[in-house]
Amino acid sequence: MKTQKPLVALALACAIGSAMPPVLAGVFSVTPVRIFMTLKDRAVAVTIVNEGDTEVALQADINAWTQKPDGTDELVLTEDMILSPPIIKLAPKARQVVRLALLKPADASRQLTYRMIVREVPEAIKSDATLQVPIALALSMPVFITPPIAKREVSCGFDTKEPQNPQAVCSNSGTAYAQVREITLQRGTERLARFEGGSYLLPGTKKTIALKAAATLASGSAELLVLFDDGKSQTFAVSLP
Repeated sequence: MKTQKPLVALALACAIGSAMPPVLAGVFSVTPVRIFMTLKDRAVAVTIVNEGDTEVALQADINAWTQKPDGTDELVLTEDMILSPPIIKLAPKARQVVRLALLKPADASRQLTYRMIVREVPEAIKSDATLQVPIALALSMPVFITPPIAKREVSCGFDTKEPQNPQAVCSNSGTAYAQVREITLQRGTERLARFEGGSYLLPGTKKTIALKAAATLASGSAELLVLFDDGKSQTFAVSLP
């Protein structure tokens, strides 16, 4: 498995009214960017680093992460897990290792999915009788608690409604997440269309993924080559209208 680089939040300031000019907020990073736990793990270590030159205050929230049948994310605050401590103050360039702990029994039959959202807690600053309001930055990390028997079951097809605007339709009928990293629509060695990025499919969901066409799509048989985040792939035979 490749070493994951830390996820870094960079300050992006925007004005809130003419009397409230923005001020640059802090920069912080979190490692790992995705958190994997087994049934035996009651807690895992998470490292948070203040990459900036000023003190930063951070707060963590844990959300139960589900998806609607069409793949739309739904996040609901939960007390199933907790980051200890939940509020962190870091001096410039300082780092702290915190513990993410599961407070409920894990499910032995399917994967549990959460998102840990770490937010900066900025303070308004008065300067020359004006109020400067920094943007509150946030990073969202997926958390997966996976029993040994859980696995993805993905199937993909080609949406024939608008063949010149190619789309793949993928569903996950398994008990663990799938993350699609690439999809290539090909005919022999000819690449017809492609998707590159990252799209999560939680169990029981279906998602339509737009492909960028590289050639005119003539009717006939073709293949969808789907690459996942773990480096494995699947190939699906499709027919173009």
